[in-house]
Amino acid sequence: MFDSGVGGLSVLDALRRRLPSASLLYVGDAAFAPYGERAPDQVVARCDRIVAHLAGQGARVIVIACNTATVLGIEALRARWPALSFVGVEPGVKPAARQTRTRRIAVMATSATASSARLRHLIDTFAVGIHVHVQACPDLASAIEGGAHEGHELDAVLSPFCAEMRAANVDTVVLGCTHYAFVARTIQRLMGDGVMLIDTAAAVADRIVSVCGTQVGDDGRRASTRVHSTGDTTAAMLAILGRCDELAACRVETLVL
Repeated sequence: MFDSGVGGLSVLDALRRRLPSASLLYVGDAAFAPYGERAPDQVVARCDRIVAHLAGQGARVIVIACNTATVLGIEALRARWPALSFVGVEPGVKPAARQTRTRRIAVMATSATASSARLRHLIDTFAVGIHVHVQACPDLASAIEGGAHEGHELDAVLSPFCAEMRAANVDTVVLGCTHYAFVARTIQRLMGDGVMLIDTAAAVADRIVSVCGTQVGDDGRRASTRVHSTGDTTAAMLAILGRCDELAACRVETLVL
């Protein structure tokens, strides 16, 4: 599994609960974060490099635990690595469209995801007749990556985005970046109790289990979980790991890639 940094740990935590006997290797590509502010060709090239590393470590199923990397690169990666199984993450437009009461939803996303053809396709397919406010959140993933998980610093970044979504009168907000799950409490506070947040980490974990099929058995043993970072983000990553029920004991190893 890989992401541009700490965001995908929310998916890793959910997956560890579902597959206790699977050996899991996570790469947080902090040296290249945030993907959402990079040029698409740069993101695809970086993803290919990480997949090559993971394949070299024996991975058979690759989870792209990043909305931006998924929308920009998953098809190219599948074509480049046909022997591997890929699972991506996408903004939860479909469940949001099903659950909204007022037929007005918002999608919080990085700039790259917000402007992507894939997000437009999801909206056109699953949110017909529903008002969708796409809220680009530049610098939010970077702030989370830098350790802004609560408090005044996070409020300063989030408040303008939440103000725009409140002005759009939405009742459901899609967390369209895996980083955002770790600041969901602040988003909820700024949006109000009447707004529902949609996080797809558990659904993605379910999808990974179905893709793995018989590749991963359950012999009752607890397998290893390794967490690597390509940048100097050990403190921020450890803080996030400490908030994950299944990952609190993990240590962070440095990876030069």
